[in-house]
This record gives sequence, C-alpha cells and structure tokens, in this order.
Amino acid sequence: MDTHFDCLVIGSGYAGSVAAREMAERGGRRVLVLERRGHVGGNAYDCLDEHGILIHKYGPHIFHTSERRVFDYLSRFTGWRDYQHRVVANVHGRFLPVPFNLTSLHMAFPKEKAARLEDKLLSAYSANARVTILSLRENTDPELREVADYVYENVFVHYTMKQWGQTPEEIDPATTARVPVLLSRDDRYFQDPYQGMPLEGYTPLFQRMLDHPRITVELGVDARERMALEDGVIRLDGEPFAGPVIYTGEVDELFSFRFGHLPYRTLDFDFETLEVDRFQPTATVNYTVSEDYTRITEYKQLTGQVVPGRTTIMKEYSRAYTGSPGEIPYYAVISPENNALYGRYRDLAGGFSNLHLLGRLAEYKYYNMDAIALRALTLCDGILEQ
Repeated sequence: MDTHFDCLVIGSGYAGSVAAREMAERGGRRVLVLERRGHVGGNAYDCLDEHGILIHKYGPHIFHTSERRVFDYLSRFTGWRDYQHRVVANVHGRFLPVPFNLTSLHMAFPKEKAARLEDKLLSAYSANARVTILSLRENTDPELREVADYVYENVFVHYTMKQWGQTPEEIDPATTARVPVLLSRDDRYFQDPYQGMPLEGYTPLFQRMLDHPRITVELGVDARERMALEDGVIRLDGEPFAGPVIYTGEVDELFSFRFGHLPYRTLDFDFETLEVDRFQPTATVNYTVSEDYTRITEYKQLTGQVVPGRTTIMKEYSRAYTGSPGEIPYYAVISPENNALYGRYRDLAGGFSNLHLLGRLAEYKYYNMDAIALRALTLCDGILEQ
C-alpha cells in the first residue's frame, strides 16, 4: 500500500472537494480523493453536449448564499456571471412568478379583485413579509383564505405530489403550512445577497479547487473496493489508516446495507436540443398543475452562453429510487421512521473515531450547495483544531 497519504476523502462534489482543499492547503495534509465517477464535481458537474450547449448533466445548479465566507472561498476558484434566478409556474398556460408574490397575485386574479387583495394583505401583514399559507388560512377574512387556497391548489400540491410521489393526504401538513406568499414584487427565486453562475462553469471550479500539490484524485474508483471498516479500524488497501476519513457517499452503502436501504427520490432527465434561440420565458418553468414532469430547464438562460439558433432544454421527472444500476439518489425521504434507520447507520459510523460523515447522502438530509460548502469548512475547522 502507498502509505504517504494523511487524509482520505471519498467523493469529489462540493463536500469532498472543499474538504480536500482545506485539509491539503490549510492543514498541510497529503490527501487522497477517491471518486467513483469519471469526473470531479459530483452532481454539479457540467459539460458541453453534442450540440455545443453547456448543460448540467445531473440537473440545474444555481449558486446563491448569504454566507460571505462561502462566497469568498469559492471565488478563489472562479469568477462569476451575475445571474438572478427567476422561476415561473405554468398554471393553465399562464406564467406566474414563484414563490407566489404580488406580481403573481395580479396575474392570477381579476384586476379589481387583485388590487383589493393586495390592499388587504399589506394591511394585515408588513410589506416584504413572507406570509405562510397557514397564516392566511387562519385569517378571518375569507378572501385572504382564498389566496391561500389558490396557492395551495395551483402552485404547491400537485407539484409536490409529483416531486415526492405522495397524495395530498400523505404530504406533511407542516410542509404545507410553510409555503410562502411574498408581499413584494421581487420576483427572484432567491433573495440571498450573493448569487451567480461560475463564469466558466462548475467543472473548472472543482478542477481548480482540487489542483493542489498535496491532493491526489483517482477517478473511476469505487471506495468499497479499496476501503474496509471492521472492529473500529478503517483499512485502506488492506492496511490500517489512522488519518481522517471524510466520507460523502451513501451511508447505508458504506455499511453494506446492514439494516436495509434508506429511501431516496431519484430523477430522470429528458434532454432535447431545439433549433430556436430561446424556448421559454425564464431558465426554469415549473409545471405545477399539468404534465408528468416537474419542470423544464433551458440551460443557455442559466449560463449566458451565446449559441444562435439552438438551445437545449431538459425535462425533469421525479420517482422513487430503487438502487438499480445507473440510478442516482438525489433527495432523502425524511420521516421519523427513515430518520431512525439513518440513526442506526450513524451510530455504526460513530464506532470509528477517524470517520467523518459529510454531505447529503452521508448525513441523509437536504443541503443547498452553499450550506454543504460551509459544512465542509466547519468540519475541517474542527479536525484541524484537534
């Protein structure tokens, strides 16, 4: 075995790449990164399709954060294209901005009624507030309750049924209650102060982050073939490995599904290149009341790439993850039962003093890109302080 590595990182997405760079650069460790895929970047990987359009192969990724530390850190490895993400919902042929806001209100209701509803909303709540469906449904004014019902029926419930494979009765009432109505005309999907798209794409960002003399990246390597966990000892290529091991993959897979599979949702993507300059009004259109797919993404509008007379769109379908070859687990299915199952795997991991679980799959929870970058920075803070 090659014994010159001080740290082992499994996976090269946001979690693994940020951790590897921190351990190598700030910690002075010699880091081995094992990546199962043939490329770095995890699900944020982007590439040119056969028609020369820059696409996000595993679904659209839009960077936004309120964390200055994360923005400054990633800015070391990329410039940024100023991009403010806007999403509309196709509601029976009308494109309404989402989250639902005052502009949406005036598009959804007749002119006089919309003006009256706006006055009532601004009188009952403060301007620029995020008012939840629950708050509106608890209001004594029946017209404000009508707004809540409209948003629930036309923006939330059918989309959520497609996304999570649930009936309305199965959807967590707490989730429904948090669905917001924005009392502003700011139609950006995110309001974070730092937003943008990597100027040259996500893949060059990750390549630069991992380009360090103390980082070795091995692609096309399944860590299970190199690493074994037994009796509180992690072995790499058959020999004990005492340095930090940062694992970003599926935690149930790490332990050979000892307690069974953790449930996930996966996504199927249907890419199509069209001979038009532009296909839809915004980069993302959600289909909240129609179609089997949840949304269509038009990549040129995300990246700013100029390719006259041609555009690539992607339809996105959600379904249950089965673990079949080629499937990718995207979203943990959070429930008390599934959290308890994850807890059993987390307890197993706790039996290895140098094993650190990091990321959506390893921690069985949803993280935005900026949140997982911050998690990686914070984890490395703790390791390097020891």
